[in-house]
Amino acid sequence: MNIYVGNMSYELDESGLTELFSQYGEVSSARVIADRSTGRSKGFAFVEMPNDEEGKKAIEGLDGAEHKGRNLRINEARPREERPPR
Repeated sequence: MNIYVGNMSYELDESGLTELFSQYGEVSSARVIADRSTGRSKGFAFVEMPNDEEGKKAIEGLDGAEHKGRNLRINEARPREERPPR
């Protein structure tokens, strides 16, 4: 299951995300989305969990939860929309 994590602290990194979601099950990957020019976090990320049931528990447990002063927004990620080439 691919999970969207929004409204997160800019200090939260991939290892912190993995630790946070590991409370609910196995995490196969955690990717913080960063600005290309500055390298700074954009405040959102994607976490992949191989077990859908564990992923749903993580969504239920973490959506709206306060972490580092921000209320996380967690939901199942939608498929990426196709964009025309630049």
